[in-house]
Amino acid sequence: MISRSILKETKETANDFKVICVTGPRQSGKTTLCKQVFKNKPYVTLEDPDIAIIAKSDERKFLNQFKNGAILDEVQRVPTLFNYLQGIVDNKNKNNQFVLTGSNNFLMQQNISQSLAGRVGYIELLPLSLNELKRTKYKSRSIEESILNGFYPSIVTKKTTPQRWLRNYLMTYVERDVRLIKNIGSTLLFNKFIKLIAGRTAQLLNTNTLANEVGVDNKTINSWLCVLQSSYIAYSLIPYHQNFNKRVIKSPKIYFYDTGLLCYLLNIHSVSALKKSKYYGAIFENFIVTEIKKNRTNKEQNGEMYFFRDSAGNEVDVIIEKEDKIIPIEIKSGKKADSDSTKNLKWFNKVFRQEGGILINGGEVSQTLPFDFELLSWKSVVDI
Repeated sequence: MISRSILKETKETANDFKVICVTGPRQSGKTTLCKQVFKNKPYVTLEDPDIAIIAKSDERKFLNQFKNGAILDEVQRVPTLFNYLQGIVDNKNKNNQFVLTGSNNFLMQQNISQSLAGRVGYIELLPLSLNELKRTKYKSRSIEESILNGFYPSIVTKKTTPQRWLRNYLMTYVERDVRLIKNIGSTLLFNKFIKLIAGRTAQLLNTNTLANEVGVDNKTINSWLCVLQSSYIAYSLIPYHQNFNKRVIKSPKIYFYDTGLLCYLLNIHSVSALKKSKYYGAIFENFIVTEIKKNRTNKEQNGEMYFFRDSAGNEVDVIIEKEDKIIPIEIKSGKKADSDSTKNLKWFNKVFRQEGGILINGGEVSQTLPFDFELLSWKSVVDI
């Protein structure tokens, strides 16, 4: 079993709240994490139709059978349970009662905000990270293999063939998970939409152009983007705009939670095809940005992630807030660093009157560069 970096945070959160909510992408390891942390609690999955029927028939009776709480997996499938959970957990003056898991953040949040506000501590479990794999036998994958296959546990541990698993994952996602959130009508159009989004990874998102290409209106595109984000397929970075409001670009950039799924959507099925792909630079950026996001989520670090771009086209790929300073990060897929590699970092520091920054590339060596810049290998992104 691969030890998850968020294990300690999960235990501490459980001690502070009556109910713990574990969210994240489908198949990211939520059930395994919960069974590991809450060994003494019975596990019940509401994806089992027989169990769901029993739960719906008498919610109070169903919940009362768990005197010391339980792990309720995919609980959003029986939303009426949330109403009864409030009374049950409030009658006991103790924390760490029920553990709720789900891969649909919108439905989870909607039901929790209505019934369990103030009683729930949240844990967000994303796919495996480089940091989690470096202590295992799976750490030896090349950068191209890591990007191509992605970081879902079943693929990393080689329990399944990547392409077959990803194909079935996508089919299940569209046919089951998406329909829980919204009646999308045509699955063909939604599949086209996802593939077009994949082709825009690490780019500014223009919803008007996207709507024209898909053949739907702008309102539908925005609705579908919310579906992708609430079901942990994709996420967005918003632009950093402090003290620079007049010239800043306000459109977000889109990224995928897993590069294996991203490559599959782009019809990239081999390392050789990945190396030759016109999307390689964008996919590499997606890979690095998502690794940073995983690490910060696992460590429960405060501060958002942003990017910066002005109307003249000057851009820094990632901005993170750390304590009382901002750190610019530039990402280059090449394996060597030259003077042009840090020009955007120099420009950013001149504008914001500061020093330092990080350059991450596809090479194997980390070192200190002039102007207090730090060059990090893709393997060292765990240190951010």
